Amino acid sequence: MKIISNTSFGGERPLYGSTDTSLVNVTFTEGESPLKECSSITLCGCTFGWKYPLWYCHDVKVTGTLWKEMARAGVWYSDNIRITDCTIDAPKNFRRSSGLDLERVKFTNAAETLWNCSNVKLTDVTVSAGDYLAMNSRDIVVKGLELDGNYAFDGCSNAVIEDSRLNTKDAFWNCSNVTVRNSHISGEYLGWNSSDLTFIGCTIESSQGLCYINNLKMKDCRLVNTTLAFEYSSVTADIDSDIDSVLNPSSGSITCRNIKELIIEPDRVDPSRTVIRATVGSRLDRPEWL
Repeated sequence: MKIISNTSFGGERPLYGSTDTSLVNVTFTEGESPLKECSSITLCGCTFGWKYPLWYCHDVKVTGTLWKEMARAGVWYSDNIRITDCTIDAPKNFRRSSGLDLERVKFTNAAETLWNCSNVKLTDVTVSAGDYLAMNSRDIVVKGLELDGNYAFDGCSNAVIEDSRLNTKDAFWNCSNVTVRNSHISGEYLGWNSSDLTFIGCTIESSQGLCYINNLKMKDCRLVNTTLAFEYSSVTADIDSDIDSVLNPSSGSITCRNIKELIIEPDRVDPSRTVIRATVGSRLDRPEWL
């Protein structure tokens, strides 16, 4: 294996098409696509300073490396990429790539990151400014994600998320086959227009959340400051808390201690299709805004 160490490169495509190469303490300054079309390479302690660092690459391992703010669109159209103990300050990283394994990675500006990717594994990853994280990606395994950003996981499929904290408005829209375990989720309009969405052991804060879902399952969850939940959802929910309000579930069962306000409009849903196992503070046939 060729070794390149303790040096810097600038200009366009300085190491284009490199194979079987180890880069140690290498800095890439201004100049696009420094490692385009590379394969079987490793990077340790490197710095990317400009756009498009790793495009059309295969079999890449990166440790202790920094993507500066202008190293945008960092990893696109690539596969079999493992990244550990790195900091990524640039947005729009990881697009249309597969076989991504990220561990102990810190994103400080993760807008439009991880779009249209497959076979993604995230372990102990921290994401800031992460609007639209992982949009339209599939086959995702997440453990220990700390996320601050809106519209996360829109359009995702076949995902398992565990032991995470997600501060994200409108998460899990248009999803299918997603399971979230032992996590805290805070954000409005959670889960709309999705199917086969499961929450186990989660704490959820959501205004008008968990609506328009086909086959929503919840087990041992807590709903905090969650209002107008389950509208037009088919739901099986076992909730270990009170629920502030429930509006027009389409079918299934809801079990909890107390529903403070239950709104069922018989001209919109069939009340007999949903079993309510809870004490109910008040029941309305019309919401207050009509």
